[in-house]
Amino acid sequence: MLEELKEEEIVNKIGGRFKLSTLIQKRLVQLNQGSRALVSVDTHDKMSIVLQEIVQDKIFLNMENEIETVDDLDAIVAASEAPELDPSDL
Repeated sequence: MLEELKEEEIVNKIGGRFKLSTLIQKRLVQLNQGSRALVSVDTHDKMSIVLQEIVQDKIFLNMENEIETVDDLDAIVAASEAPELDPSDL
């Protein structure tokens, strides 16, 4: 579990050690308050769950240093996409 933290890859993925520790802390709070895990792992260790969510690109910090999930991002992108035009409507 903690081996992931020693690798620079996870630090660089998030954007630095400070952002990584912020993301971990905020996500642990969410899990402790009852949020569901976004990955399937064979453990109840919340730290392992958070690290797997990061490694699998399920969570990230937005510009306001708030946690967002890939599902949140997908919803934002879908809402901002223009509807497809039907040629018969032209």
